[in-house]
Amino acid sequence: MFEERLAEFSRERLDGRPIPDDLRAMLEAEWGGRTEVADLLGLTFFEPGQLHPLLDTSYLSEKERADPEMQAVNAAAAEMARYVKLVAEGGKGWIGYWHHPDEPADGPTPLIELDTEFTYWSMAGRTLAEACAADQAEYHDEPDERRAFALLSAQLAEFGLPLGVTDYDALDELEFTVDPEELTDDLIDAERARRGLG
Repeated sequence: MFEERLAEFSRERLDGRPIPDDLRAMLEAEWGGRTEVADLLGLTFFEPGQLHPLLDTSYLSEKERADPEMQAVNAAAAEMARYVKLVAEGGKGWIGYWHHPDEPADGPTPLIELDTEFTYWSMAGRTLAEACAADQAEYHDEPDERRAFALLSAQLAEFGLPLGVTDYDALDELEFTVDPEELTDDLIDAERARRGLG
């Protein structure tokens, strides 16, 4: 029913990679008018044509965009956008997948969060739904994130999105092989050197 739209989302957000099953289910629910899952997880999925946050310089003044130091930062951010595949607004800013080519290909793709200060965070969980549920559990009305996660897990299952893990303590903490913060710093340094900035 949504195959063409899913293919477009994959091309635009994931460089044509297959859409993970949980993300596919969430997108189909959202596009079918069932927003309960996205609401529970605090997600707003990107619309077609919506600019990647790392490529968006509209918040900068013309003077700032002309500054060589800022140009080096923006060039590094554009390079990072090749690896940081964001699919939704949520959490501290935006949420998606870390697809650096040096990450192991035989395991789950690490989930990544980019906050509004352009700091990267790893997320617990093997799927986007698990990661977002864990994130939401920390800010839930329940004083204990374990109970909050169990409640969210049960609610998501009722809406047709069962999590692979229902116990908060059983969530995988996937480590980045390539640290996004360090890579960003390296890319900025390389851009500064390329532009002859001391």
